[in-house]
Amino acid sequence: RILMDLGGPKIRIAQVARAKGRLYRGDRFVISAMLSEAGELPEVSVEPALLLDHLTVGSEVWINDGKIGARVVEKDGSRAVLEIFRAREKGEKLKPEKGVNLPGAELAISALTADDIADLDFVAANADIVGYSFVQRPADVTRLLDELEARRKAEPLPALMLKIETPLAVKNLPRLIVQAGGRAPVAVMIARGDLAVEIGLERLSEIQEQILWLCEAAHVPVVWATQVLDNMVKDGSASRAETTDAAMGQRAECVMLN
Repeated sequence: RILMDLGGPKIRIAQVARAKGRLYRGDRFVISAMLSEAGELPEVSVEPALLLDHLTVGSEVWINDGKIGARVVEKDGSRAVLEIFRAREKGEKLKPEKGVNLPGAELAISALTADDIADLDFVAANADIVGYSFVQRPADVTRLLDELEARRKAEPLPALMLKIETPLAVKNLPRLIVQAGGRAPVAVMIARGDLAVEIGLERLSEIQEQILWLCEAAHVPVVWATQVLDNMVKDGSASRAETTDAAMGQRAECVMLN
């Protein structure tokens, strides 16, 4: 079977200014809608800029799959100053194209981007399974199925793999499964990279258990995804924690190896 994964929306760093070296815990930087020429602090612009509408003093922002954790200490219109509280001892770099997460914020972003819609002509004609990134609401499922149905004509719809990446997707998971399963075969991916950043590592073990239990009750196959045996791939030797994690993945129907 051929799985084609829709990219979905992604909040990313667009441009970086005055960030020549590594940043460490306690360092500050600026997030803005558009880079300014003046200023001494490192500065990044983000796309889409609507992220800034959700920032208030105290908000946490995570960058590059959680490698940088920062908290808003000042907010002025479309500009926010953040202080880093999570980074490795050797520091981290701010780079364009790195992902940005704002845990807990329900961003008004469509799960289907313009690029996804353009891709659907090819996907609908060739995919057996469609991976749906950033799906959060039943309306997201309906829209994708409608788009696929318009392109498949009389052909059966491909299966949907719902990638669970946010707290809202977890909350709505029963409704997402029913909405998708009423019209097409459905599976669920526990996308533990984005999910860990969005809900926090403290809750990841609990939430992935809940998703497994719910999908077992609904007879929906599950994909156990993200960083399985990652150290073994990179360094040739798995850690004990990684081995346990891989063993836990046996409860799912599929394990994804990056």
